[in-house]
Amino acid sequence: MTNHDLTGAVWHKSTRSGGGQNCVEVAENLPQVVAVRDTKDRDGGTLFFSHGEWAAFLSGVRNGEFDLPA
Repeated sequence: MTNHDLTGAVWHKSTRSGGGQNCVEVAENLPQVVAVRDTKDRDGGTLFFSHGEWAAFLSGVRNGEFDLPA
């Protein structure tokens, strides 16, 4: 397991979360990784992605790659 320094992490929630607590928070300002954590359990686990992985995920979201069938 790799430890990442989260000291300077600036966390934000999606504007689509509606201010609710059932979402994740993302810190994209870190030099090596993008960090993702559960809003309800901020001291629980944190997932880490490379900036390229995160960009690919966001592209997939924008393109509907993860949409459920209607």
